Amino acid sequence: MESLLLKATLKRRKKEEPKEEKKPEKEEVKSEGEESTSNNRPLASPAARKLAREKGISLDSITPTDPTGKIRRQDIEAHNQKPKKEEAPKQSKQPQSNNTGEVGKPVEREKMSRRRQTIAKRLVEVQQTSAMLTTFNEVDMTAVMDLRKRRKDAFLDKNGVKLGFMSFFTKAVVGALKEFPLLNAEIQGDELLIKKFYDIGIAVSTDTGLVVPVLRDADRLGFAGIEKGIGELGKKARDNKLQLGDMQGGTFTITNGGVFGSLWSTPILNAPQVGILGMHKIQMRPVAIDNERFENRPMMYLALSYDHRIVDGKEAVSFLVKVKELIEDPEQLLLEG
Repeated sequence: MESLLLKATLKRRKKEEPKEEKKPEKEEVKSEGEESTSNNRPLASPAARKLAREKGISLDSITPTDPTGKIRRQDIEAHNQKPKKEEAPKQSKQPQSNNTGEVGKPVEREKMSRRRQTIAKRLVEVQQTSAMLTTFNEVDMTAVMDLRKRRKDAFLDKNGVKLGFMSFFTKAVVGALKEFPLLNAEIQGDELLIKKFYDIGIAVSTDTGLVVPVLRDADRLGFAGIEKGIGELGKKARDNKLQLGDMQGGTFTITNGGVFGSLWSTPILNAPQVGILGMHKIQMRPVAIDNERFENRPMMYLALSYDHRIVDGKEAVSFLVKVKELIEDPEQLLLEG
């Protein structure tokens, strides 16, 4: 009986001994796992770690595809390509937000007309390619207004057109251009093209934008011819019947912001021209007649924008003074004509 108990005990010990030998191995594996988690370092292959460092990618942001949870090189490559794939749908959705602004408020999008696109492009180009500068003066309109008041009815009966301010200013500009020809020029490469003719652009506002039809040979026209020509060009502009040839080849431009109430502005050059005259609203202002007297006079501010690359300040200021003198003494305009 004792021998049987001894045999049973030995068999039981032999069975328990292998289990005790394998137990430390399991503990070692467990300790390795505990070490990796305790250091908070994700399991990754050396190649994956190297690529992540090169790409500046955190291993914590990588989702491994390996069943063991180990991050491999292909996981890094897949993560690096992931944002590029997501950007495409975002960009395609962006233009569709036509009815809300940046802060989610209602807006309306409109396609720019071809004319507006052309105007925008030319205005930016001229400011980038010229040395544009503006000088100012003011003119007393008393004499011109008195002359118009006396002659407007007879002028209308004889010529079938009203006597406006534009004919006076066109005549004055032509007279000043003859005295200061560089303002009637343009730059072509490394040469100056000084024009001996006077095709004056007249800025006209339309529903689709500003256009500048050209009054040809203004120096050969009388007051009636200028008024008729400007009237015809204005009507064609408002009826959208201007041809390309009607707006090409001008040598100088006149624009009148005064019809909209503008008191002061800096007109932008109409390239390739190097000068543009800006007219403004006529407003009664006190003017010193002498050291003791003031009178309220109808005054207008004038602005001359010019290309400083070929027109010096002295010449530009003198040109504007000449226009002022001719307007304030309109009888000189007859002599200039």
